[in-house]
Amino acid sequence: MKPDILRKKALFALAMGGFGIGLTEFVIMGILPDVAQDLNISIAKAGHFIAAYALGVVVGAPLLTAVAGKWKAHKVMLYLMLWFTLFNTLSAFAPNYELLLLTRFLSGLPHGAFFGIGAVVAAKLAKKGKAAQAIATMFAGLTVANVLGVPLGTYLGQQIHWSWSFLLAGIIGLLTLVSVHFWIPVQERASTRGFGKDISILAKPQVLGLILLTTIGTGGFFAWYSYIAPLLTKVAGWEDEMVSYAMILAGLGMVAGNFLGAKLAEWFAPMKAVVTSLILMTAVLVVNSFLAVDPYAAIIMTFVISMVAFTVGTPVQMAIIQQSKGSEMLGSSLNQSAFNMANASGAFFGGLPIAMGYDFTKPGLVGALLAGIGVLIASVLLLLQRRQVKNRRRQLALQS
Repeated sequence: MKPDILRKKALFALAMGGFGIGLTEFVIMGILPDVAQDLNISIAKAGHFIAAYALGVVVGAPLLTAVAGKWKAHKVMLYLMLWFTLFNTLSAFAPNYELLLLTRFLSGLPHGAFFGIGAVVAAKLAKKGKAAQAIATMFAGLTVANVLGVPLGTYLGQQIHWSWSFLLAGIIGLLTLVSVHFWIPVQERASTRGFGKDISILAKPQVLGLILLTTIGTGGFFAWYSYIAPLLTKVAGWEDEMVSYAMILAGLGMVAGNFLGAKLAEWFAPMKAVVTSLILMTAVLVVNSFLAVDPYAAIIMTFVISMVAFTVGTPVQMAIIQQSKGSEMLGSSLNQSAFNMANASGAFFGGLPIAMGYDFTKPGLVGALLAGIGVLIASVLLLLQRRQVKNRRRQLALQS
């Protein structure tokens, strides 16, 4: 079989895993009232299932990457997807709050490690100069899930039973399991240095800076996105039914932004692309706070903000892989933990002005502030990177 076909099949397997992960992460938001009613708990308490999954991602990314370091990367991805399939399926049969909370936490554990290791594998599978496109292809599964998987899972959960939403994730996990087994070529060990040496990357200011950048800067998007429903209904004046269509439009923006971000990473250096993306995110979030009162402008900006926000994903993932030489998979996985911390922190900070009595345009301004701080962090990291390059050139000149 031709190498190009093998490469495409391998990337499709990674994207399918991303689709399943995106489905289970976000579908819970659409079926939360159904889960709460069936388990006889409040919607606020049902929200713990979202937090449990996010906590699983944060804990699982470094932990599972470290534990699995002695195995070959393609085998690790196989075990991660087996874990994902098992606990999503068990979530469908959870009879009470406590067991569903546990299975949601366990379902989240492989998320960051799969994406982190998968990003490195995708980059290695890519043609020369096309690593960004390969990573974007894997992340495309996550963004497409917001367009197709989440609406389908929500429909099944609302029309039949919420358990079908998790069964769908389990089915996707099973298909991914088979695809990874047959289509991902043999890879080297996930870690060739051992966890003790891998974790030393956290002593590098650039790596810590990138994790902080992801946590704060991309949190700007989640500060806005977490409150998109009341923004559209209470500020823009749309009926509740429009929110579902707006979410699909946001998903389409994420898909477009994911591939646009890969192009930016190819046109510029990854860190330059990150700075550019975060500047644009800051700008569109500020603009939206003024335009959101217009119903049609609010819908257009839903697509635009989602697109701009997701241009940062691939470049920042490439940047941390570059800065984690020898421990790329751990660095890449830690960045996935940072994305989920951004989700939680963005929602928290975005909710503060609402709790203080301000209207629903203010979370977007909080998001702009977070993205603006991200710009500052990225600019400092870019300056440090340039200084590193100059010092390296000076050393080479002295040696010659």
